[in-house]
Amino acid sequence: MPIRNLTASQARACQQAGAILIDVRGDGERALGMAEGARGIAREDLQADPAAHLPDPDADAAILLICQRGQRSRLAAEFLEAQGYRDLASIDGGTEAWQAAGLPMQEAAVDADFAERYSRHLRRPDGGLPGQGGLESARALRVGAGGLGSPAAYYLAAAGMGSLRIADDDVVDRSNLQRQILHTDARIGMPKVESAAIALSALNPRARIEAVPERITSANVERLLDGVDVVVDGADNFPARYLLNDACVKLGKPLVYGAVHRFEGQVSVFDAGRRRGEAPCYRCLFPEPPPPEAAPNCAEAGVLGVLPGVIGLLQATEAIKLVLGIGEPLRGRLLQFDALSMRFRETRLAADPQCPVCAPDCAFSGYVDYAAFCAGG
Repeated sequence: MPIRNLTASQARACQQAGAILIDVRGDGERALGMAEGARGIAREDLQADPAAHLPDPDADAAILLICQRGQRSRLAAEFLEAQGYRDLASIDGGTEAWQAAGLPMQEAAVDADFAERYSRHLRRPDGGLPGQGGLESARALRVGAGGLGSPAAYYLAAAGMGSLRIADDDVVDRSNLQRQILHTDARIGMPKVESAAIALSALNPRARIEAVPERITSANVERLLDGVDVVVDGADNFPARYLLNDACVKLGKPLVYGAVHRFEGQVSVFDAGRRRGEAPCYRCLFPEPPPPEAAPNCAEAGVLGVLPGVIGLLQATEAIKLVLGIGEPLRGRLLQFDALSMRFRETRLAADPQCPVCAPDCAFSGYVDYAAFCAGG
């Protein structure tokens, strides 16, 4: 018997007559709702072992296959036909047609806002509902709400990072607006963390934004890192970077580093606290701070306005990968970007066995005077 193409209404009638209805979409897609009475079996799982999910081909059971729009269900039907199954049908228009016809649906596993807001994430076969749920329960510390902090925080909130703690003691200045996209002209003079909270909450009311109007110091760094899963560094000075690195090594927190200068930027992941002797820390890359004249800040040297956006988005990407445990983070790799030539370059970084902070046999000796350290004192 050839594979039949059925309308949603025809499929419903067959289902009520005893046909088996199988939704071959991924878990995340099915969490948004599926046809009443359907069995949820991802196409990959169904094709990997049909016998585990279906009656014997000789039983001649009627099998109806449904996906989102009809393409994947048709491919699944063709696969099953090649395996000897005979009474097969694919539903034209899939779940969208089923809903449009007003046919009954099983209750969605997530609330409507979650389902609609993150629908493009939920349809990803490599993440789906478990991945999005992991993001929503995760907590990140964002140090700085400026050039790098703005795009990173914006996309982390949009992606569904559940809790964002943002620390910055600065206020919005008109000169910030060329690159710091969280802020507006109307909020000049407002604390940056307050301005950031307004922007991020407007973008995604589900995100929990904790605004901390403080500069990171040895006295507050461990409080700021308490309970977070990942730290995203947007500091614009070396004392803060060294302090943040040392605290992350001590407390075992992954640190997503980023920096920009004029037309160039760089990003990496320092995870030495969890991988002693395997992954480098910031001090492995910069054992000694450069002299101030060799590393002016944005106010002194200037920066292309879009450059922090590029680097900040890379930081957000790395933070999401670390939280979800997917892909290959920039651990042990420094990714450098030259905007003028539009080229990326990657440099391998090794853990320094003599590093005074992250060497395997190195005990934490306490936070130092980082301003004096960076001044050569």
